[in-house]
Amino acid sequence: MSSDTNALHLRRIDTNRNMRRFYMLTIQPTLFGGASLVRNWGRIGTSGQVMVETFDDSSQVDTAFARLERAKRKRGYS
Repeated sequence: MSSDTNALHLRRIDTNRNMRRFYMLTIQPTLFGGASLVRNWGRIGTSGQVMVETFDDSSQVDTAFARLERAKRKRGYS
C-alpha cells in the first residue's frame, strides 16, 4: 500500500435534505504484520462511529479499501 492512498476523507452534503455526512477510511499496520482498515463515519461536526476490520494480507486490505471507496462515491460522496 502506498502512503498516498492509506487515508481517504469523503463528504456528502445535500442542503435540500439537511444531509452533511463524512466517511473516512484509513489503513493502519497491525503488530503481527497484517493491516487494519479503519472506517469512521457520521454527521459532520460529530465524532461519528468507528469500525475496524483486520486483514492478514495487504492485498486484501487494498481490495476492501477500493471496494468501499467505489461504493461511497456511487452514493454521492466526494
